[in-house]
Amino acid sequence: MSEYLDLLIVGNDFALDASRQPVPVEDRACIAQDIAHMIRETGLLVTLVAERNRLKQRDCIQQLELLVEDDVRLVPGTARITQLEPGQYLVTAKTIKFGDIEVTL
Repeated sequence: MSEYLDLLIVGNDFALDASRQPVPVEDRACIAQDIAHMIRETGLLVTLVAERNRLKQRDCIQQLELLVEDDVRLVPGTARITQLEPGQYLVTAKTIKFGDIEVTL
């Protein structure tokens, strides 16, 4: 039995299986999806991508890391956000019960 359960969202819409039923996500994938949505809802990601000043970018990343750290399902101090390429970021963290998660934004 899963501890966390949600519906998979892809491209701002529910993902459907072959019989047109919503696809569920559980535990680690559910936590990762929640974190991605939380980051998008803050609006800080748009600010981060638009910012050219390195110090202000770092400040924005730090704010996002602190917001991710607020999730009680994560091990404190494990959230990291790194830039993969301009406009693309990788969020990594360790969950208390389900291991490591990675989210690309």
